[in-house]
Amino acid sequence: MIDTIWPPSFVGCTDPKYIVLIQSLRGAVRSGQLPVGEKLPPVRELAWQLSITPGTVARAYKLAVEEGLLETTVGRGTFVADSRPETVLPPEPLISVSQTDDLDLRAVRVPDVGQDLVIRTTMTKVAAESPITYLACSSSATDFHARQAVVNWIGPDVAGRIAAEDVVLTLGAQNACVTALQCCLHGAHPVILTEAVTFPGVRHAGRLLRAEVIGVEMDDQGMRPEKLEEALRRHGGQVLVTSAQAHSPTAIHVPLERRQEIAALARRYNLQIIEDDCHALGPTDAPSYRALCPDRAWYIGSLTKSVSAALRFGYLVAPEGNAQTARHVAQSMFYGLPQPMLDLCAELIISGQAQKIREAIVRFTQKRVQLAVNVLGSWDIRWRPFVPFIWLKLPQGWRGSTFVRVCDAEGIRIKSADEYVLADGKAPNAVRIALAPEISEAELQVALETMSDLLAKPLQHAPV
Repeated sequence: MIDTIWPPSFVGCTDPKYIVLIQSLRGAVRSGQLPVGEKLPPVRELAWQLSITPGTVARAYKLAVEEGLLETTVGRGTFVADSRPETVLPPEPLISVSQTDDLDLRAVRVPDVGQDLVIRTTMTKVAAESPITYLACSSSATDFHARQAVVNWIGPDVAGRIAAEDVVLTLGAQNACVTALQCCLHGAHPVILTEAVTFPGVRHAGRLLRAEVIGVEMDDQGMRPEKLEEALRRHGGQVLVTSAQAHSPTAIHVPLERRQEIAALARRYNLQIIEDDCHALGPTDAPSYRALCPDRAWYIGSLTKSVSAALRFGYLVAPEGNAQTARHVAQSMFYGLPQPMLDLCAELIISGQAQKIREAIVRFTQKRVQLAVNVLGSWDIRWRPFVPFIWLKLPQGWRGSTFVRVCDAEGIRIKSADEYVLADGKAPNAVRIALAPEISEAELQVALETMSDLLAKPLQHAPV
């Protein structure tokens, strides 16, 4: 029987001594005999005490460190680690639900263009006409029509030449991103690279997968290639998560030349690219990374921003030859999308109803963006006609946190750039303003005019 008292006795043990040692170590840590922070003897000293070889102790210590029982610090020694589980997700939720009567310009929401009735009608039609029995899990055979519909939805000029076999269906874009990351990350210390200012979902995914997330400096054309190369040399990195078509929160659109530079770096450093294209509602003038380097780029999209957030229908176009791996990862997490959802979304796309909804959403968004530009156009803003938010760089005299606080006092809720930076990053002096489809144009105009008036009077609101 293995001795779980620390230090162990090897009398009568037939198991390998390093196994006896680590078993005893586990028991001592779990019982509290070895408390968190306790310093363990050096390898040679413990080996002498126990009359075993230093190699046996070193092997047990190494396994204990990998297991999280111990931690080593160069020059200080080996200590009992705090192995209590970390909080996987940061405290802030990804889904923002307004709990007040304020004008909430924080979250990007889909406007109501009549899709609720369309979805209900289509559900009834599918339920009556589907030849598939709703008893078993979906499979690659029963979701083929939905994957083919996604190929048609994406179109021929966005993600390169793709077929239904390249598509993996997921529970929204965030789920697609996590699926792709699980396919790309490996080793004890995986590294994700992303923009220095980025959508919080990247941070959530990194923490969920125990990966280090490194921010790469940006300019007005997106991620700077020389800074990406610098990060690759300094930190390594297996995957880059990015949004080239319509970046949240900055609304940056990465031009073709910049994309080509980043694609070349990906090839040179054996880097995978995950491109999230969820906010790109309108036409594109540049190919995605999946089109530029189909051997190492993953393309992500969903119906969340273009049809309805309620559907939670996402898709992942894998690099050439990687779809089966991604499909296995997805099945390990959730088996597959519910068959009724597959049939509903496929019918929405195939019938043309999804396209009509998207076109209506684009028209709605264009009007909102034009309204915002008319009111805030004299300030330093970045915008695109099909992107439902504005990035406002604050003038001298304002700080992001102060401007958010003052707007909040006026009943207007917006997001500071602080909410989009990584833990060690430096936030730009800016805010993101979503264009709130649930409020009227008149209410939105009043809110934007109030912000414009505040921007012109920074000294009156300077912090004491």
